[in-house]
Amino acid sequence: MAGSRCGAYWLFKLIYIAFLLCFIAVFIFWLIFRPKEVEFHVTDATLTQFYFNTTNNTLYYNLSANITLRNPNKRVGINYNSIEAIAKYQNKLFSNVGLTPFYQGHKNTSILRPVFVGQKDMSLRARDRSKMDEEKSAGVFGIDIKLSVQISINYGKFKTFKFEPTMIYCPLKVPLSDNGTVAEGFKTTQCDDVNFFSYPDDTD
Repeated sequence: MAGSRCGAYWLFKLIYIAFLLCFIAVFIFWLIFRPKEVEFHVTDATLTQFYFNTTNNTLYYNLSANITLRNPNKRVGINYNSIEAIAKYQNKLFSNVGLTPFYQGHKNTSILRPVFVGQKDMSLRARDRSKMDEEKSAGVFGIDIKLSVQISINYGKFKTFKFEPTMIYCPLKVPLSDNGTVAEGFKTTQCDDVNFFSYPDDTD
């Protein structure tokens, strides 16, 4: 019986040591590979048509943008499994386009080029139309581009599961081009709410 108790003790001790070593290894791995967030910037946006017809309540638009994605990580590659670009005006969606999935390597900068062209039936209240008239007079429209992105991560040859889709918000001030001229140059804008690897309230 004493030998049995001694064997059980050493077995328990070995399991405990193995668990502790595994925990330490996972913790060190997390410290080494914990990814930094990808940086999203809209570096250019061109608006050649943005007109609301009050007769048929239709918005006519032609908007294109260049969005740069900077992966600052040395050891982490990112698979963009699905990307949808959504364009909104005064919190109303007027267009969305699907973009081609791709892989982004370490310390790499990639560019997305969504193009929104067409027309959209919209309901704009009197105050919304008044604001649109003010922006038209100023030659600059407040348009939001949102990106719905689903990723997975490559740690060397190891690939993680797919993360939950993340919504990235890019509030823009886009000048309207009129016969090839622009009232004011577009200013590079940093997108908000990039939380692939952390929670919004994570301040680390």
